[in-house]
Amino acid sequence: MNEEINTSQMNCGLNGCLFFSTTKVARALGKLADEAFFKTGLSPSHAMLLYMINLKGKIQQKDVGELFHLTPSTITRLIDKLERRGYVKKQSEGKNVCLLSTPEGQAEQGEIVDAWNLLHKNYQDILTEEELLQLLEINKKLLEKLTNKSE
Repeated sequence: MNEEINTSQMNCGLNGCLFFSTTKVARALGKLADEAFFKTGLSPSHAMLLYMINLKGKIQQKDVGELFHLTPSTITRLIDKLERRGYVKKQSEGKNVCLLSTPEGQAEQGEIVDAWNLLHKNYQDILTEEELLQLLEINKKLLEKLTNKSE
């Protein structure tokens, strides 16, 4: 059955779909983030994880998964790279594994903050501060309802 696909109908359906719409936005923001964090030598995810460990000084590995909404295997891969670079070290505390920042990891904090500020600068002219806050609230609500958790 060969039917002609009406391109305008297909685009309308994709643009009206929350999944496809947010996925497209996520890819575009991901590209902006990759460019902003390029100078750090870390992916945005690695940089944000190191940033959080540096802020706290010590964090349990299981808390990282909850904070970032990532699977344990993904968290392990992120941590392994930071550990190989000497930015973090693991410390066992009974059944828990804690992550500690190293002096080398702490030294990266300034570059991470600079990259974060650059990323924010790259999209701040697109949305007003009020729109950004609204979008963040909507995203939080979606995430809470979709994961059946409240943060």
